[in-house]
Amino acid sequence: MTKKRLNPESFDFPVDEIKSGLYSDIYFLRTQEILNHADYHPTVTMQIFQRDYATLCGIDEAIALIKRCAYHPEKIKLRALHDGDKIEPWETVMTIEGDLADFSHLETVYLGIIARQTKVATNCAKAVEAANGKPVLFFPSRFDHYAVQKGDGYAAKIGGMTNVSTPANAISWGIEAAGTIPHALIAACEGDTLKATEMFDKYIDPKIGRVALVDFNNDCVGTSLKVARALGDKLYGVRLDTSDKMVDKSLIGQMGHFKPTGVNEQLVRNVREALDAEGFNHVKIMVSGGFNPERIRLFETNNVPVDVYAVGSNIFATNADFTADIVLVNGKPCAKAGRAYSDNPRLEDVD
Repeated sequence: MTKKRLNPESFDFPVDEIKSGLYSDIYFLRTQEILNHADYHPTVTMQIFQRDYATLCGIDEAIALIKRCAYHPEKIKLRALHDGDKIEPWETVMTIEGDLADFSHLETVYLGIIARQTKVATNCAKAVEAANGKPVLFFPSRFDHYAVQKGDGYAAKIGGMTNVSTPANAISWGIEAAGTIPHALIAACEGDTLKATEMFDKYIDPKIGRVALVDFNNDCVGTSLKVARALGDKLYGVRLDTSDKMVDKSLIGQMGHFKPTGVNEQLVRNVREALDAEGFNHVKIMVSGGFNPERIRLFETNNVPVDVYAVGSNIFATNADFTADIVLVNGKPCAKAGRAYSDNPRLEDVD
């Protein structure tokens, strides 16, 4: 089955600025200037790769960039993998064949697009895999510039996340962003989590799940029960987000054999047991605050009763650095020492 690519016109590029070289490393612009002044136009093959196992993303946007921001794009031949493909170290993910003067100004931009989105998609995929089929929410947008949210949301979708937190993240999903009651609303209610939850319930569309944030007063068990008793069946879940510098009230008499700070395994068990004891088995437990694939995997291995994971800054924790090299000139091998043309039978011609 042939995979479909995103429509190049679906991307909102500042075409004039990109073609002018505003976002390009200056040496690529000077290369372009030299080639044009010298009227020297060999046909080159540019090869793009990276050095790790990853979930590829950003390819469709890179293709769109070349089609819309290169000079004479109709003369450029592209071959590429697809967004979502699993890739290996050094595997060629894309080749660009044409007059270097037509696309030299784009190298900085397309490498950045693929690097950013592959980083996000790969880190999302790792978290999703660790969660063993449980929902994983994409909550890192507050940790980076707002302008990257649309692309990050698409990469989160490619990485298998369940939902995202901002409307910009959600554009490519065609769904409404997800979120819980924030600490800010509780603080505005003078620290009264129940009041904040009841206000949310009163004024927010009923189709939105009621998820109470229950760590504001450092008493996750007590706060969870108070909210559950008040909302009953309308309460979808509670979110634990205890600071890694704090020990929840319910753990004071249990310390001694585990790290008691933050959202730890025993805290989750305490909340689950307390809810179940009063018949609130339907209330789900969401956890957030410093979760990464390793921590999620540990919780799953130990059968911690978590229903939903929310992952934040760890999504941006590691990079996926891509490199572009000229490997053929006029169809003949020509690459810097240590590099060579490496054909990939998985590459597909781009229309």
